[in-house]
Amino acid sequence: MEEIQNAVKICFKKYGDFGGRAARPEFWWFMLALTVVNVILQAVVPLLAGIFALATLVPSLSAGARRLHDTGKSGWLQLLWLIPLGWAVVIYMLAQPGQPAANQWGNVPASVPQAPEVAPGQQ
Repeated sequence: MEEIQNAVKICFKKYGDFGGRAARPEFWWFMLALTVVNVILQAVVPLLAGIFALATLVPSLSAGARRLHDTGKSGWLQLLWLIPLGWAVVIYMLAQPGQPAANQWGNVPASVPQAPEVAPGQQ
């Protein structure tokens, strides 16, 4: 539960930050939390669900851009959502593992455990 709270806090704190990287857990926990809240609001007060969806559009897009950056791709690829079946391509890219080393968008996200470095010849 704490991991979900941390992901939501991080994504809202980086509300309009389209730079940097986001690890898979951060992105997917955030999307799950938004989906659950939206479904509940839709069942209770549909108008609030629409307002909530609009209010969380920018943080959703920024988290998606950071997630794509983690995989080494441009955040602009989210525009594929706008073409038929483009959503499947975007979801596939969002589900890919992040690059294990720093890339042009920054260092590996802090929430990703780093593999211990082993000197050559040692196990």
